[in-house]
Amino acid sequence: MRKLLVLAHDPSPNTRAMVQAVLDGAADEAIKGVEARHVRPLEANAEDVLGADAVVFGTTENLGYMSGALKDFFDRCFYDVIEKTDAMPYAMFIRAGKDGTGTRRAIESICGGLNWKAVQEPLICHGEWNEDFLHQCQELGMAMAAGLEAEIF
Repeated sequence: MRKLLVLAHDPSPNTRAMVQAVLDGAADEAIKGVEARHVRPLEANAEDVLGADAVVFGTTENLGYMSGALKDFFDRCFYDVIEKTDAMPYAMFIRAGKDGTGTRRAIESICGGLNWKAVQEPLICHGEWNEDFLHQCQELGMAMAAGLEAEIF
């Protein structure tokens, strides 16, 4: 069984729904060989990453940057996972009030320092809330799980 870690900060009903949509996509009935689980960044540790085959990061855009909770996770765990997780496949979704550019760059920079590999284009859900964000998150979860199951990454 391959393991997908959804490491996502979900402080609002909308972001919790986005996380659930990613999990629902990963649990699609057509995908049998992948187990997905959500861990909030403040509760996550290096062992969560070391036990995963791929990671989906989820965050709100806060002042043009990732959430403090996700940054805290990276600060606490960076040196515990570096060189142990080379080429870890990852993807991200960002709930952005503006454009999400700074948040995207920050996550990509840290993941680049870890030598991780982005396997999906970042999903940036910006502007006013749109129910289509949930469909997009579900597709992201499904694509990540299908890629893991097929051993594409």
